[in-house]
Amino acid sequence: MAIPVKLEVFEGPLDLLLHLIDKNKIDIYDIPIVVITEQYLDYIRQMETSDMNVMSEFLVMAATLIDIKCRMLLPKEVDEEGVEEDPRAELVQKLLEYKMCKFMSMELRDRQVDAARNLYREQRLPPEVAAYRPPVNYEELIGDMTLSKLHEIFKSIIKRQENKIDPIRSQYGNIEKDEIDMDVKTLYVEAYAREHKQFSFRKLLEKQTSKMEVIVTFLIILELMKTSKITISQEAIFEDIMITSLL
Repeated sequence: MAIPVKLEVFEGPLDLLLHLIDKNKIDIYDIPIVVITEQYLDYIRQMETSDMNVMSEFLVMAATLIDIKCRMLLPKEVDEEGVEEDPRAELVQKLLEYKMCKFMSMELRDRQVDAARNLYREQRLPPEVAAYRPPVNYEELIGDMTLSKLHEIFKSIIKRQENKIDPIRSQYGNIEKDEIDMDVKTLYVEAYAREHKQFSFRKLLEKQTSKMEVIVTFLIILELMKTSKITISQEAIFEDIMITSLL
């Protein structure tokens, strides 16, 4: 009666070859091809699988080993530089590449296991601490800016917008009331502030296409300054007003 033998399962022929090399404590750069081929073929004979795709991979490697074994018995081939070619060189290269990939996969698996052990505690602050907001120093926020200076800038922008109007063509067509969505315009100005961080007040107003948009944008700037979302500064009188975003 035959004694059943349970074979180890390998991921492929290269995995089996690495196992045989480690088992026999063989130098991968100097593989005794006769010994490895015999042990490899012995394993193939004991394999029982219905998957022909898997079996064919092992048989292809077996044929490769036999071919290398035969070439080892023949006289050494010499390349163009006069160096003897080793029939095992290509196989050794494949084994080294596979071994490196296998090592990297094991390293990634260990890191995944270690990462799964990391736990983070949610932030828990007392309500009074979470609700605290630092006081706003309005004098520091406004600096040397005054309403009269803002008014002068506003008038110059309005004048520039009026100069863009064609005095002849503007007389044609229907005059319609501008519909400006305050919320949408506020989102636009806040997004502009986040993107530019520091920008010219004059250039912001120049981007508006109508008098109503200029007015609404001006009011939004005042509201953002009031709620401490922006700061306004001016280096000298009649200089351009610079806005710094705190969003």
